[in-house]
Amino acid sequence: MTEQQQIPVEPSGPQGPMQMPLAPHRGVVILVLGIVGIVCCVICGIVAWVMGNNDLRQMAEGKMDPSGQGLTQAGKICGIVSVVLTIIGLAVGILIMVAGIGSSFLKSF
Repeated sequence: MTEQQQIPVEPSGPQGPMQMPLAPHRGVVILVLGIVGIVCCVICGIVAWVMGNNDLRQMAEGKMDPSGQGLTQAGKICGIVSVVLTIIGLAVGILIMVAGIGSSFLKSF
């Protein structure tokens, strides 16, 4: 008698091999958070940036629905813009404050 090799068989459904379901994308949520971050709340921008990074990574790994990739990227970019604008605004405000203090200090002499 000859030995028979057993080949492992993947579980299959009526359409072929079963695949893990993809997580739904959160592109709309990330985009809304990014826009709110630009308009009024930098915290929303930071959240959009972090969520966008995580979701794009999961899409690249095949764990999340890639149909929302464009929305996710747009939301992430809006989040980055909100953070950058906030940093620039703070820097300009500090410079104006320092210039104001410096000019009033020089006037006293």
